[in-house]
Amino acid sequence: MEKEFHPKSGYLMLVAWFILVAATISLLITTESPWYALGFLPIVLIMPGFIVVNPNESAVLILFGKYMGTIKRNGFFWTNPFYLKKRISLRARNFNSEPIKVNDKVGNPIMIGLVLVWRVKDTYKASFEVDEYEHFVVVQSDAALRKLAGMFPYDNFEHEEEEITLRAGGEVVNHKLENELIERLTIAGIQVIEARINYIAYASEIAGAMLRRQQATAVVAARSKIVEGAVGMVQMALDQLSQKQIVDLDEEKKAAMVSNLMVVLCSDESARPIVNAGTLHQ
Repeated sequence: MEKEFHPKSGYLMLVAWFILVAATISLLITTESPWYALGFLPIVLIMPGFIVVNPNESAVLILFGKYMGTIKRNGFFWTNPFYLKKRISLRARNFNSEPIKVNDKVGNPIMIGLVLVWRVKDTYKASFEVDEYEHFVVVQSDAALRKLAGMFPYDNFEHEEEEITLRAGGEVVNHKLENELIERLTIAGIQVIEARINYIAYASEIAGAMLRRQQATAVVAARSKIVEGAVGMVQMALDQLSQKQIVDLDEEKKAAMVSNLMVVLCSDESARPIVNAGTLHQ
């Protein structure tokens, strides 16, 4: 478990170090005794104890294999010179993954990538619970992305009952991705600030076929709307003719009128009207 270490001021020890250096040199000059040269031993031992901690950085202290604590305050300090110091940045970092090929819920191959904003929250876990926490983030992000892709279809053209898809899921899909990453990265003391899908597309081998399918689906949907509107207009025309008694049409004439109106309203090209100069029976 992480614990904060409170080191001594480095400035006081630096003053003491200069005094010790000056005293040792002075004694060597005045007495000319070689034994005072031993005064350089503590001078050399004190020097490794100085450490500078920058803002949003930390230093994990280890003494002969024992975790002593973490310095999180920024400044100039002095610690036991035998401490092994491992620096860990506490700054927020971005991980922008390259798109990977996976299969969605229905088995379609897709390309998907993510962007992750993260930082180290627990230096003890980051140092001792995993081997290399930065590599751990990369591997677990890849695993979380593969799992997420298998939970939802790319779209709902084949499965209309699916309400959530990778392409249109938006915040719901991103929220599930964040939760999955939080669960996986907590062991390493990593805080997930934000995770988003930044790239998604069909794999190249099926992209053309899927595009044609989407175009066909769009054409069918548009045709359905046109037919639905045309039927409504024909029904309205018949009702208006009947109510206002403009003309009395038998069933055969109604069928012919409906057929002609449907052709005009549903045709891809503009209809060319023909004026009937005779009677309705011609």
